Amino acid sequence: MAVTLIILALSAFFFVNGKIRSDVVALCALVLLILFNVLTPEEALSGFSNSIVIMMIGLFVVGGAIFQTGLAKMISSKILKLAGESELKLFILIMLVTSAIGAFVSNTGTVALMLPIVVSMAVSAKVSPSRFLMPLAFASSMGGMATLIGTPPNLVIQNVLVGAGYEGLSFFSFTPVGIICVLVGIVVLIPLSRIFLVKKDNKKVEKKVKNKSVKDLAYEYQIAQNLFRVGVKKSSAFCGKTLSELNITGKYNLTILEIRRESNTQNPFMKTIDQRLAGPNTALQEGDVLYVLGQFARVELLVGENGLDLLDAHTVEISDKHTKRDVNFGEIGIAEVLLMPNSQLINRAVKDSGFREKYSVNVLGIQRGGRYILQDLKDEKMHSGDAILVQGTWQDIARLNEMQSEWVVVGQPLAEAAKVTLDHKAPVAAVIMLLMIVAMVFDFIPIPPVAAVIVAALLMVLTGCLRNVEDAYKTINWESIVLIAAMLPMSLALEKTGASSLISSGLVSYLGSFGPVVLLAGIYFTTSLMTMFISNTATAVLLAPIALQAAVSTGVSPYPFLFAVTVAASMCFASPFSTPPNALVMSAGKYTFMDYVKVGLPLQVIMGVVMVLVLPLLFPF
Repeated sequence: MAVTLIILALSAFFFVNGKIRSDVVALCALVLLILFNVLTPEEALSGFSNSIVIMMIGLFVVGGAIFQTGLAKMISSKILKLAGESELKLFILIMLVTSAIGAFVSNTGTVALMLPIVVSMAVSAKVSPSRFLMPLAFASSMGGMATLIGTPPNLVIQNVLVGAGYEGLSFFSFTPVGIICVLVGIVVLIPLSRIFLVKKDNKKVEKKVKNKSVKDLAYEYQIAQNLFRVGVKKSSAFCGKTLSELNITGKYNLTILEIRRESNTQNPFMKTIDQRLAGPNTALQEGDVLYVLGQFARVELLVGENGLDLLDAHTVEISDKHTKRDVNFGEIGIAEVLLMPNSQLINRAVKDSGFREKYSVNVLGIQRGGRYILQDLKDEKMHSGDAILVQGTWQDIARLNEMQSEWVVVGQPLAEAAKVTLDHKAPVAAVIMLLMIVAMVFDFIPIPPVAAVIVAALLMVLTGCLRNVEDAYKTINWESIVLIAAMLPMSLALEKTGASSLISSGLVSYLGSFGPVVLLAGIYFTTSLMTMFISNTATAVLLAPIALQAAVSTGVSPYPFLFAVTVAASMCFASPFSTPPNALVMSAGKYTFMDYVKVGLPLQVIMGVVMVLVLPLLFPF
């Protein structure tokens, strides 16, 4: 027992410390349990064959297909348009739509999907996006409480109940709890977000985001001030050479954004201009107009050394109501990309990012902590939360959405996003998801839930909702899978050594005399506190068997106690690092740690009080 508790304490310490990945910590704990003979190898590895783990893998694939076919984006964007420009309507619809999507797919994926849509809707409503983004993250967690598959802790308590011989929970057993969570969240967050998330300089912010578009991004990143047109003359050394051969970026630290070229047409009265992205294999021709981004002195050097024409120094046009100048985005546009906290690009230089090679987009600038890095970009290392301005065709920008585990496209216009991401496979994905839910809900269909999920995942691949098996594997968050598979045997170790009984008896002896409601409150707020420091899945795995044992020792139903564990594990709002969605919106909403404390802590406490009172009514002792 002592060895098990020490391993548990060390695991909790390293989970909180965060310097070692959580899945590695869980695997180390698993190995120690084997080495100290607490568990046999078969017992220790049982988590990897557990139906919860297999179901989670399938659900990641199903969710990935829903995102990649554009189904979720199509539904959510159409619903959000119902709000018009009403700030209150938009707030409520964001909460409802996000929680509805979060009931069926991962909360991180839900926020990654909704973030660019919400930013665009906030801009059109002339409201600062910071008013909505933190509630968006919270709503994704609240929605996860509405169904059995909404969040991993729900599957954990189902596993504990069935393992202890109790009747399992149905697909919609969680729905009343989820509805209450969402309603409490809306009622509490409407005033809190208005008070704390609308900054003192909100008028400036709203003025800044008013009618924001790709042209506003061009102003924001000073593209107009640093963009020059250069003509290729017949005598220039550039004629006939490709951009890769010329190595303009390496020699002059300039970026060729695009090339304008007259189209060949047989009609002498029709003169058209091709707008094309400057690719490494593009060969330059006489008469080409290069759009060059960089410092004017370097552009002058480029022109002077290579026999080019500087067509204008200050007349690259950006049109609005006050000027006649225009940067034509047409088929080629710009967008902001927000790096995820666990992106593989963190601490890598821009030149090594692969944006150009893999996605045919250029990196134009980086926004970091309110400042803009626009020069010497190729050697600049990227940081977590950086907003990166990229340029490319709308189709290539849309392809960036394939890597939602790495980044989120936040600056793409809603109309363009819908146009390029909506796919003809969306109806197929919708039918497969509905069939999966029907198979899980109705008992007369003789298919176990885990089998229904696996069949749905396979159908998503076989019907082309995911392009190939490799894309299916990319949708899976393997860190979460390994974490839960490695931590599930910890609950077996706690039970096997008697540690679970010891802890639960301690809770019962201290709180049981005050009645089951006080004991329920103790378990809820203990779980809520632990979730602020370690993942909600790990917390649920550790505390679910303890809650079950406490209920059995007191002689009451275990259901409200286990629901207290899963709700408390999921409803953690007081820290930006307690859940991935909270961290994901931090940079986009320009939040500080104290913003989460001011808004999230009251919500977390109020939610706890409501749940302690409501759970015994829904699931009597």
